[in-house]
Amino acid sequence: MNEENSYIPSLTLDPQPAAADAAEQAPLPQEEKEAPAPAEKLELDKLSPAEQQAVRSFSEQIDVSNAEQIMNYGSAAQKNIAEFSDAALSSVRTKDLGQVGDMLGDLVVELQGLNFDTEEKKGFLGIFKKAGQSIAEMKAQFDKAEVNVDKIVESLEKHEIVLMKDISMMDRMYQRNQEYMKELTMYILAGKLKIEHLRSVELPEKIAHAKETGLPEDAQAANDFANLIGRFEKKIHDLELTRTISVQMAPQIRMVQNNDSLMAEKIRSSIVNTIPLWKNQMVMAMSLHHSEQAMKAQRQVTDMTNQLLMKNAETLRQGSVGIAQEAERGIVDMETLKKTNMELIATLDEVRRIQDDGRARRAQAEEELGRIEGELKQKLLEMKG
Repeated sequence: MNEENSYIPSLTLDPQPAAADAAEQAPLPQEEKEAPAPAEKLELDKLSPAEQQAVRSFSEQIDVSNAEQIMNYGSAAQKNIAEFSDAALSSVRTKDLGQVGDMLGDLVVELQGLNFDTEEKKGFLGIFKKAGQSIAEMKAQFDKAEVNVDKIVESLEKHEIVLMKDISMMDRMYQRNQEYMKELTMYILAGKLKIEHLRSVELPEKIAHAKETGLPEDAQAANDFANLIGRFEKKIHDLELTRTISVQMAPQIRMVQNNDSLMAEKIRSSIVNTIPLWKNQMVMAMSLHHSEQAMKAQRQVTDMTNQLLMKNAETLRQGSVGIAQEAERGIVDMETLKKTNMELIATLDEVRRIQDDGRARRAQAEEELGRIEGELKQKLLEMKG
């Protein structure tokens, strides 16, 4: 055992000692004491000098012939260990950190649930409405999430308080377990010292006495004394089993305490780090989103202004060129005059050709008429003759 622990158990042969009360009121150590390793043989020199003296003095008071004393030997410490084990195991069984884990999961879901993607409105007027509506939608989402997050944080803070109380309670349980182990260790060492003395001194004396007298009652007394020693050894063995339970309780207590500490640290980190960081990021996100929407609106206004200027310039150019061209044109285009003159010449040529053809056909007709008339006259003269 560690000599730095100032607590020294008061060993007693009374089956109802005040050991539990003493352990309850014992001051907590200034630093943690590691649980002693369960060894097969507990050495006396591992105790402090005061504890060694207490063990030796108590060992001399043990009377193995007192059946009630032997039956109740260390029973108060065993009872304390049993009650303590039940309490510790109950704490392990009833410790449900799932609810805290669920709340942390809900917190993550709430933080991830924000969606600032907004559908862009089409048209010229949409670019002016879009920025304001997008910021309003984002703020509405943020406000809703903030309310839910605040509720979760409030619940987490309550659980954190419970966990911190449990951690403090586990420290007291661990210290009490150390004290119970020391008490059991001293009972076991005192018993083993007594057994060593009985087997090395008193039992050989009784056996020698029985051999010397040869009386059956002396032999029976020696045999009864050996049986008493055997029963006391069994009692010491039971105490060693009880001490093993106490040894096992130390890591169990630390395991539960460590789980509580990890969860409390996780809660504290979420409250003091994650939530403020998230809120800061939301403020930045809204500011950036506002700037982005303003930039998009300004870009679209600039683009439309440039397009309008370019379109107006093109229209002005086309109009000016058209007006200038029309202003420089004569009443009748030269091409029109040329075409008209060519058409007129072609018409005159065609009329003259038609006239020439008509004149030729008339001359031919006159000749044909003269010929026909001569043939008719000739035929008439022939008929008169």
